[in-house]
Amino acid sequence: MSNVNQDGWSKVKERLRVEVGDDVYSSWFARMDLEAIEDGTVRLSVPTRFLKSWIQSHYAERVLACWQAQEANVGRIELIVRSAVLKTTVQPKPKAELMAGAGDIGNRFNGNGHGRPMAVSDPGVHEALGGSPLDARLTFESFVVGRSNTLAQAAARQVANGLRGDPVMFNPLYIHAGVGLGKTHLLQAITWAGNAAGERKVLYLTAEKFMYGFVSALRTQTALAFKEALRGIGVLVIDDLQFLQGKSTQAEFCHTLNALIDAGRQVVIASDRPPNELESLDDRVRSRLAGGLVVEMSGLGEELRLEILKVRVQAARSHHPSFDVPLPVLSYIAKTVTHNGRDLEGALNRLLAHSKLTGHAVTLEMAEREVRDLIRPQEPKRVKIEDIQRVVARQYNVSRSDLLSSRRTANVVRPRQVAMYLAKTLTLRSLPEIGRRFGGRDHTTVLHAVRKIEGLVGNDMALAEEIEILKRQLQE
Repeated sequence: MSNVNQDGWSKVKERLRVEVGDDVYSSWFARMDLEAIEDGTVRLSVPTRFLKSWIQSHYAERVLACWQAQEANVGRIELIVRSAVLKTTVQPKPKAELMAGAGDIGNRFNGNGHGRPMAVSDPGVHEALGGSPLDARLTFESFVVGRSNTLAQAAARQVANGLRGDPVMFNPLYIHAGVGLGKTHLLQAITWAGNAAGERKVLYLTAEKFMYGFVSALRTQTALAFKEALRGIGVLVIDDLQFLQGKSTQAEFCHTLNALIDAGRQVVIASDRPPNELESLDDRVRSRLAGGLVVEMSGLGEELRLEILKVRVQAARSHHPSFDVPLPVLSYIAKTVTHNGRDLEGALNRLLAHSKLTGHAVTLEMAEREVRDLIRPQEPKRVKIEDIQRVVARQYNVSRSDLLSSRRTANVVRPRQVAMYLAKTLTLRSLPEIGRRFGGRDHTTVLHAVRKIEGLVGNDMALAEEIEILKRQLQE
């Protein structure tokens, strides 16, 4: 490679950094290298298939324009994955060029404990150790705090601001919430802030990417190096844990979790349900997860939805200065689009598109027309087994511990059967899970209770009325 080409490449990179900003550049372009320039085609390489796909989809024209501003005869950009390029070694890049999502963790390990080099050419292993992609918009600065997420945001800040060598305050930090309520935003904010501070290396992985990397490591016989790489980081952040599947993968996750926590390293996890409802996971994993700080992010209140909309409008104005949404329109959307934050974003995107494409100002009438399919009927309250046990115990004047005990007296057996019946009819929990939550009972015991109450309800009007009252209390 000539020095002329490399000098030009340095200027192109600097131009690109100025155009997209430091955060975006660090995420997507810091690990891009110039391979060759031949006949007006610039061949660039990146370390993962995901980076190649993302840059081709979102930044190909911008990269080409930056090259053409430097060298007019360039007419085409070709992106390749470095693992497909014949190279004998992979040199770690300087710290400043590490991708904000994880860095070249795999490059720190050149063996698997048996003298064989780690197969960095395997894309599955390399991509997992490189971390899942980050969205540059998902930072603490853009996260809107309200009553439903104050504790989760404060805990996330505490983790992100942690210094190397500090005692870990709560481990793991486990955040759970429904879809579109901000879990991923907080996890990526931790990753951005933690890596920017440079105190501890933060690796952000989705459960799917963790599985993909582990299976790839097993296939290429580099599992030991993969495990060592994961356990050598400062903060491990796992998103969407509910998607973790497979006994061997779950076992490896459990070992990694234990190793990191025992070594005083921070683990942060997000899921759509609390640890005790992750039925596919081993009891030991659920127990370890529940042993940290478990924080629920509840639904977005109307006031918080309005604040989120205001922030999103301000962000949109940085690219579309003429975009304006009157306060009555924002208030209408905040009041009627209640499901989650993604629906709010979708509503604003529709107003922006309509305004830009038609040239018409945003009005309340336009908003009512554009977002009507996002106005969903109010969902029934999500009933928890703990709520059922509490309400039933109060109704029948027994304690919750009585319902979970092995006592067989009549004044405990009937309330216990009613509670199991309500758990089966008002929740999506399986019979084995309900049995486990009622003192570790067998699923056949739950089935017997459900059938018993079903049979009695048809003939005992007083019992039927009691159960209807209990249902109303639970669903209010």
